[in-house]
Amino acid sequence: MIRAEVVQDTIIVWNIEDGRELYREGFYGKPLGIPKPKTADFDAPLILDIIEAVYLVEKGRIEVYRDGRRLSLEELMEYAEENYERFRERYLVYRDLRERGFTVTPGIKFGSDFAVYKLGPGLEHAPFIVQVKTPSENISALEIVRSGRLATTVRKHFTIAVADSSSGKVKYLLFEWWRA
Repeated sequence: MIRAEVVQDTIIVWNIEDGRELYREGFYGKPLGIPKPKTADFDAPLILDIIEAVYLVEKGRIEVYRDGRRLSLEELMEYAEENYERFRERYLVYRDLRERGFTVTPGIKFGSDFAVYKLGPGLEHAPFIVQVKTPSENISALEIVRSGRLATTVRKHFTIAVADSSSGKVKYLLFEWWRA
């Protein structure tokens, strides 16, 4: 079992071989100090996003320790919910996209929750950026236009994922822009 550790607000896989294995397996995490790894042959610990760590614990791929004690999936979820805004909804979307065979990475540089790949980072540019909403959230026309313009500028499809944590279901709205 691969061991990861909570260090401040970060989840780290210290064993380099284990980190390489996770990266090869599904482009999980980022090697420390290497923003865009070309291959999995890096010599650095692997930094996991909390959502990735929860998913990998749920799948039985890693164990996460904090202060020397192994956290259960429930404890890790509780930690994530306390420390990350809208964690449950974002996790529902992340897990759904991963289960559909996509590679999902943080989308902060695109002003969204996720960047989503069909193949993976380094193999293609992410074709989708995904913003997570709840069924009760409103979205303004201005927000749609702003997000659509950004997505068009970076050549991505703007997608809204509506995550219903009470039912565990996710619905997607994909926007495409045409020029007249």
